[in-house]
Amino acid sequence: MNHIGIDVSGKALSVVVSVNGKHRKAQPYENAPEDHKRLVALIQKLQGESIVCMEATGMHHFDLAVALSRSEKITVTVINPKAAHNFAKALMQRCKTDSIDADVLASYAERMPLVQWQRPSEEALALRALARRISATNKIKAQVKNQLGALMVTQETPEVILTQTKSLIGTLEEQIASFRINALSIINRNQELREIFALITSMKGIAEASAIQLLGELLTMPDDLTIKQWVAYAGLDPRHFESGGSVVKQTRISKAGNRYIRQALYMPALVASRSEPHVAAYYKHLQEKRGLLKIQALCAVMRKILHAIYGMLRSKQPFDGRMFFRMETT
Repeated sequence: MNHIGIDVSGKALSVVVSVNGKHRKAQPYENAPEDHKRLVALIQKLQGESIVCMEATGMHHFDLAVALSRSEKITVTVINPKAAHNFAKALMQRCKTDSIDADVLASYAERMPLVQWQRPSEEALALRALARRISATNKIKAQVKNQLGALMVTQETPEVILTQTKSLIGTLEEQIASFRINALSIINRNQELREIFALITSMKGIAEASAIQLLGELLTMPDDLTIKQWVAYAGLDPRHFESGGSVVKQTRISKAGNRYIRQALYMPALVASRSEPHVAAYYKHLQEKRGLLKIQALCAVMRKILHAIYGMLRSKQPFDGRMFFRMETT
């Protein structure tokens, strides 16, 4: 049995392979799909089965864990960072670097009882892939439409360029529609997904397109995350900046998390802050009573909507504006 410890960060991996109790020197990899494939290939070449141990680092470990778990020769375990920290203390490990952390995780895999990490369902992974492809294609479509606008400013643009550019926009729209049809087909074939979809779309402002984007990201997250962890993973947690008594910057969201969730929440927040009475009242309250700028208030609404979705999925109850924000009675 081989034991591999992987220290995971947002952009980098440090990997220690232990074969028959002998730890090899830590090797660096990028936390990116191509290096995930390289790492899987390396582990598969080892004789016998392998246990890979890594810490739960928000969701930085997720794509790597999925890639590793697809191999029959690899068992993936994701442990609580506190467990790794306490184990390192028990080893009298005084230094802390990425390579040392990876070595500690390899030792943890050798000595401690482990629980196998469970990969999300194929439906959840397929929805995430479709949702992200929709997002990417929408971005390309917006770029091409901007190009078309620039081309139409001058009469010197040949008609063939205008025709082909318009045709490209149509093709991209067809692709987006096809991706959405496939996503809805996956949802409609699964009763649990249908119920979750119905709960999310019960809120005015979250339409079919936004719900697909949100489901694609939220369904792949571990079930035991708290709402604070949801918010942090989405990068919607507020970040304060103060230095001494003279430097105080405006509070901003961290943007350190999943940009796809933020993108999926933007339009629902914008629509709901105008059309859903309780959300609109909250948006107004943030600006008039708490002095937030419009963009700050909108980010706060996005965060509050994420709270509402979390509550709906846990309680199995549709959106209730009174739970979102209690309006003042006159």
